[in-house]
Amino acid sequence: MFIPIGDDNRDRRSTPVINYLLIFLNVFVFIYYQDWGHNLHFTYAYATVPAEIMTGHDIVTQSHIVEDPATGQAFEVPGLQVTNIPIFFTLLTSMFMHGGIAHIAGNMLFLWIAGDNVEDAVGHTRYFFFYLLCGIISGLSHVLITYYFSQDALTPSLGASGAISGILGGYILLFPRKKVYIWLFFFFTIAVPAFLAVGLWFLFQIIDGLGMLGGQNPGSVAYGAHIGGFVAGLLLVKVFAKRSLPNEVESRW
Repeated sequence: MFIPIGDDNRDRRSTPVINYLLIFLNVFVFIYYQDWGHNLHFTYAYATVPAEIMTGHDIVTQSHIVEDPATGQAFEVPGLQVTNIPIFFTLLTSMFMHGGIAHIAGNMLFLWIAGDNVEDAVGHTRYFFFYLLCGIISGLSHVLITYYFSQDALTPSLGASGAISGILGGYILLFPRKKVYIWLFFFFTIAVPAFLAVGLWFLFQIIDGLGMLGGQNPGSVAYGAHIGGFVAGLLLVKVFAKRSLPNEVESRW
């Protein structure tokens, strides 16, 4: 068990105001609009639904009763709700919603660690659009994989994971040898190069994703979105980078 807790930021030259803004927006939406994840009606209205993206039409479904296999308790899960914006905009709104505290905490941790460095390298404005574009591409990747492997196209997806995967793709390309501090087995901290820390994360995404592909029930994690966002970040970060980069980065370009 390992958890990244930070990286070496001594070479960072600017205040990552956009990264702070993105973290604030994610937390604000989760607390205020999603009511800490309890407002399922809002969540089911503005999450990305593959069937809606493919058809271009809003889909509304009925609520249904689900029984907890552990406790036997039955509870009502709302169906897909009316979306009061153009349906393709859910590719953006879903990027700022999360399924629970653990979901948003993990995402914001990775964004906090890697986002400031990528923003420093590409500039504030370009970082903002880089983040959004990676998120949109990751959402479209999830939609295409859902259809290609005949998975449930009515299951909504949400979270900043795809956009943050893009940030990680840019991070590993720009700062492959930057020290990332890992909390290992909850007992001690070690420093590893970014290419190892992020590379292992991406390897797990591929392994876990291949385990889900082809099934009717893709589980609760959209691995296709993670992989699509990561590849988008790798391919696009050079396009967005415009500022003079650290010597370590210049040596690899």
